[in-house]
Amino acid sequence: MDIETGQVADIGALMAGMAGMMKLPVVANADHAPLEGGENPAFGTVRWRTLFCGDRTQTSGMVMGVAEFGPEGTLLPHRHGPSEIYFGLWGEGVVTIDGMAHEMRPGVALYIPEDAEHGTVAGPEGLRFLYVFPRDRFSDVVYRFSDAG
Repeated sequence: MDIETGQVADIGALMAGMAGMMKLPVVANADHAPLEGGENPAFGTVRWRTLFCGDRTQTSGMVMGVAEFGPEGTLLPHRHGPSEIYFGLWGEGVVTIDGMAHEMRPGVALYIPEDAEHGTVAGPEGLRFLYVFPRDRFSDVVYRFSDAG
């Protein structure tokens, strides 16, 4: 309501103006995100679902997704410029960071420093964990795989 005239403002115009001033939340559902990976042997057998990524969602500053491994599945040793966080959701496995093995299971969080070599081997039932990068887009993360021999 305009205090001077006592008239009620156009609610549509008011809402449109407010939407331009504030950012609305973005919701993602892992069940609806496309399953990627699994076809490039350089990565191992891991598959993933990217939930928040600037070229797919109206988000910036962070990428988040879910990595999925079948029984004894792998993400081969690699490095990348940004640091990364893993948070265990289901199953068990081992994440090796710069030569140190760490148990991964539901409720366990791991911080992987920038350029640290890390790889994952899932347990006999498989493994699922959340991953987060401080980047706008997943494509901003350049994977550098370690030599196998």
